[in-house]
Amino acid sequence: MPDTPPVALDAMGGDHAPHELVAGAVHATRELGVRVVLVGQPRPIYEALAAHGATDEIPIVRAEQTVGMDEGALATLRRPRSSVAVACHLVRRGDAAAVVSAGSTAAVVATGRLRLRGQPGVLRPAIAVTLPTLPEPTVLLDAGATADVKPEMLVQFAQLGAAYAETALGMPHPRVGLLTIGSETEKGNKVTRRAHELLATTPGLDFAGNVEGHDLLTGKVNVIVTDGFTGNVALKTMEGSVRYTLAELREAISASRPARLGAVLQRGALRRLARRLDPEQYGGAVLLGLNGTVVIAHGASKARAIAAACALAASLAARGVVARIGERLAAARPHHRLW
Repeated sequence: MPDTPPVALDAMGGDHAPHELVAGAVHATRELGVRVVLVGQPRPIYEALAAHGATDEIPIVRAEQTVGMDEGALATLRRPRSSVAVACHLVRRGDAAAVVSAGSTAAVVATGRLRLRGQPGVLRPAIAVTLPTLPEPTVLLDAGATADVKPEMLVQFAQLGAAYAETALGMPHPRVGLLTIGSETEKGNKVTRRAHELLATTPGLDFAGNVEGHDLLTGKVNVIVTDGFTGNVALKTMEGSVRYTLAELREAISASRPARLGAVLQRGALRRLARRLDPEQYGGAVLLGLNGTVVIAHGASKARAIAAACALAASLAARGVVARIGERLAAARPHHRLW
């Protein structure tokens, strides 16, 4: 709809800012029909827009300060007028529907918490990522927002993940698993054992029990819950394994003439596999639990990944993921005193 607020894109965040960010915004606007406003230093953004002949298509909101990729959470205090902070302010003011940033994850999380605040009752936000499992994708959270957790936080992460799976992935009754070191109920540390007890008695959650590391890509459950430390290690381990496997596959199919012939005969299947495992297809991670939609793209994102992130952010805002999370948390809150 023409009066829908645009997505606020932090044009100064990421390894390839602002040129790839601007190129992504242009692609999202022209090819995907997503309204975008670019936030950052006007001169380099305008020059990048001019290279695409798009100076009249995408507005710019000034933010002179930037947060470096090597900076952490404290950067949000040192630079209160940074591009990501101004983008969050646009959402809080109702002038933007969502925030997209490829900047420092720690800074984006800290800025989001400061500027947008947590939803009522949320103890800590969580980063949700979509894993390319079959027959349906799997949501993993937390992937790095909160390293040290309490059992009650893991229960909230389950609610956040279930609401995300319902809203973004169209799963009416997502099955939730708790990542730990064994499928048996008693396996794990004190936090996961207590979280298992709470998850098993939480109304409205389809809790399937514990899952292990080898279940991450099997599609055994729709939502996998863990702390941010474990989730981030698991995610990066999977990313590295996928890169290694694809590199070995490319070498194997080019090693001999028969192998190359077989690759030609299977090129359709190989292309589908490559697309499914391509992280740029998924638009980035989503910071859940705040009063606003925040999508965190990979720091090395190029234009196509940024466009996908903008499309994801616009879709989540339009589908009301924040409201759905609020409904789930409100329904569960009377059953857990610490909420």
